[in-house]
Amino acid sequence: MSSVRDCLSRKGAKVFSLPSSATVFEALALMRETKIRSVLVMDGERLEGILSQGDCAMKVLFLGLDPKTVKLSSVMTREPITVTPSDLTDHCMKIMAERRIRHLPVVNQDKVIGMVSVGDIVKELLLQQEQHIKYLETYIKGHALEY
Repeated sequence: MSSVRDCLSRKGAKVFSLPSSATVFEALALMRETKIRSVLVMDGERLEGILSQGDCAMKVLFLGLDPKTVKLSSVMTREPITVTPSDLTDHCMKIMAERRIRHLPVVNQDKVIGMVSVGDIVKELLLQQEQHIKYLETYIKGHALEY
């Protein structure tokens, strides 16, 4: 079974964040620059919330608000669901499917150490399946020679 720790070790644990006083425009600029779809909202080392591209579209642009004046604190999702490095990727996928979310901050001892997306988790699960298939093929080939 693969864990969040395994996933972070493969993809990297860089954290992209902005303070709650930043604007939606700044968040969108960071997302564009770094090719990510969600930004953590952090004041210092404290996780305050999370903001996704969907949040920007539905809570700001669709309502005709100005992204240059809307603060993250007013549109972010507060108290986001988090996972730990020891959580299994299956657990993450279950959370994401049930809650219809695409990003989970990774927290270790109250400190944010990364974030995993649904794409990261799917890649990890596919890698896990691929390794399992190779093991089974090796097992079958090894036993076929004994007959």
